[in-house]
Amino acid sequence: MPNIVHRIGIEGTTSETVYQAVASREGIASWWTEKVTGESTVGSVLQFRFGKGGPDFQVLELAPPTRVRWKCVAGPEEWIDTRIHFDISQQDGETVLLFKHCGWRAEVEFMHHCSTQWAYFLIGLKQLVEVGQGRPYGPRFEPISHWSR
Repeated sequence: MPNIVHRIGIEGTTSETVYQAVASREGIASWWTEKVTGESTVGSVLQFRFGKGGPDFQVLELAPPTRVRWKCVAGPEEWIDTRIHFDISQQDGETVLLFKHCGWRAEVEFMHHCSTQWAYFLIGLKQLVEVGQGRPYGPRFEPISHWSR
């Protein structure tokens, strides 16, 4: 099964800060989409909304400050049963976030779009932690294609 993978190095921060940005509803709303509902507790479901809809993810694991795991339970057909992994570590003086959107059934064109869009949002996460301003889906969002609207 194909996966989307990205590595982001974040300067001047701790694993705990990056963990809160990917594990808490408030953190996620600051870099992915401003419309987040649900509870970020193991077994709960978080709902993420963009323009015309969005995915719901069950929280599978929260292991502060190094790991967050979600499973898609609703949303785009290609995303159902895929998983999101955030792995956080300290390496060579920076905080490293390894991101994986894994378990895609096929490498379809929508997967290519999502990979690029994930990179956009993850760079926004880096900017959020380093300079205090993310680029979540909302008024400041810059779509990469009409699929992003």
